[in-house]
Amino acid sequence: MDKSAADAYVYAKVCGIISKSYSGINAEKLFAVKSLSELYSLLFDGEVPAVPETLLAKEIEKQAEEHFVRDYESLLNCYEKPEKLLVHLLQYYDYKNLQEIAGALCMQETEEPELTDLRNYALLNYKAWPDIKKITENSSLSWYNRIPDITEQQLMDTKLDFQYLRELWEYASKMPYSIRKDILNVFALEFSFNNILWAIRLRYYYEMPVEEILTHLFFKDTELIKSEKKAGTDLFAGEAVKLLEKDMKNFDDWKDWKYRDFLNPNEEGVLWEIDPPWLESKIHQTMIKNYSLELHKFPLSPMVLVCYFKIKENELDNIRRITEGLRLGGE
Repeated sequence: MDKSAADAYVYAKVCGIISKSYSGINAEKLFAVKSLSELYSLLFDGEVPAVPETLLAKEIEKQAEEHFVRDYESLLNCYEKPEKLLVHLLQYYDYKNLQEIAGALCMQETEEPELTDLRNYALLNYKAWPDIKKITENSSLSWYNRIPDITEQQLMDTKLDFQYLRELWEYASKMPYSIRKDILNVFALEFSFNNILWAIRLRYYYEMPVEEILTHLFFKDTELIKSEKKAGTDLFAGEAVKLLEKDMKNFDDWKDWKYRDFLNPNEEGVLWEIDPPWLESKIHQTMIKNYSLELHKFPLSPMVLVCYFKIKENELDNIRRITEGLRLGGE
């Protein structure tokens, strides 16, 4: 089909899928389930596999991801030449696959780990397992050409994550003028929110010093990392940097924060401290609402698949959180 017909078909298809997705308000149906077997029946057709809880949790996550990837691929296939941005969104799984491969080889495992199959959209040569140099050669990840030492694996993973995001921004910057500003705004807000969550988690759970936290944040201008004062002006990391000196147990210290409404309530007479899961929930709700608005604002454009990908990504995150909670609850 030609592009205009493909745009109309994709928009109609996405609207139908999103209306049934478990994100935003609909996520309540997921969080209401009481067992993994009930969750499986809610998400999939057919009988629940007769396997232990741990394996069932893994099967649910695997099937949910496979269904999403196949659906997204089929939508991309509607276009003779999909936008690079839309393909790169899917190649997120190539980056994650490489992290899995490197981790397995680092631990001297002989079996290839379970990977997400991107078929014709794959960036890497998976047939070359276990030769990591051949797996990545002739790709934008060819620099990852050796098995990392266990002490540097986290650093390499972070480098991969940042490269994916930087290329996402680069492709978004080349989108048609009519939607470029909105797509960039969507990504800038997402990057900012993710940095805020990272900063809060690293302070709250690990009491990580400011200098170290800065190295874990994704900056638009990496030169700004060198100065905490200037770092607060960065488009992606600025809001997160501004939180690094705030008292995590003093609500008054957060009264002037741009996203104060995202904080857990401060009850008079009750000791307050920031609640990371509460903040994360509020941020995700805001982003899903934003994606939904943008999807319908530009119904016959690449924005549809950008928002679709992000909304379904949130659904997968919800499923993972629930399977983990149910699995641990059953132990």
